[in-house]
Amino acid sequence: MSATSSSVDSTLITTSGDQPDEAIQLQTAGERIGIYKLLAALLREPPDATLLAQLASAELPEPELDEPPLTVAWRALQSAAHTADPSTVDEEFQQLFIGLGGGEVQPYASWYLSGALMDRSLVALRSDLARLAITRYDDNKEPEDHASALCETMALLAEPTDGVSLAEQRNFLSMHIASWMGRFFADIATAKSADFYRAVAALGSAFLSVEQPWLSLP
Repeated sequence: MSATSSSVDSTLITTSGDQPDEAIQLQTAGERIGIYKLLAALLREPPDATLLAQLASAELPEPELDEPPLTVAWRALQSAAHTADPSTVDEEFQQLFIGLGGGEVQPYASWYLSGALMDRSLVALRSDLARLAITRYDDNKEPEDHASALCETMALLAEPTDGVSLAEQRNFLSMHIASWMGRFFADIATAKSADFYRAVAALGSAFLSVEQPWLSLP
């Protein structure tokens, strides 16, 4: 799998009503890819000072009443990044996902789907990745069903030129992400050690609630 960028893409720019359909589709793909890459980066390792600063200074729309949940989640993440200390977030990440003998939350699909690591759901995922010609780097020690790797995979699949059809993306999302990642984000939100990552979980949850119906559109 190719490495994700740790930069913040502009993901909240609204499309103009007079744009050609192709331009709207390309922009939508870019927005989705940006969020997937950001989630992949934040779930792979704790953000450094540079990424926190980018998140804190991200350009968001002017506040409005009754904003959609995804916009609310972006504002919460921006606020959390503005006050976050990199060393504190690093410690939070260790306690949440690594810990001594395992963190508070297991970031693996097999854990949520089968109750055990490296189980049959990982076998099914590897089969789909092989069919899609996606391989992980040799120096990547995490299994392919890590939440970060799955977000990175979706970013690859959503590429307008080198990705796959929306139907293929929908199938991958349904089988390997939507089936468990909502519960994963919910567990992060209620974890004792969570602070900054509550905002990350809120963004992930809000994004999935938009992504699933969007990919189901005719």
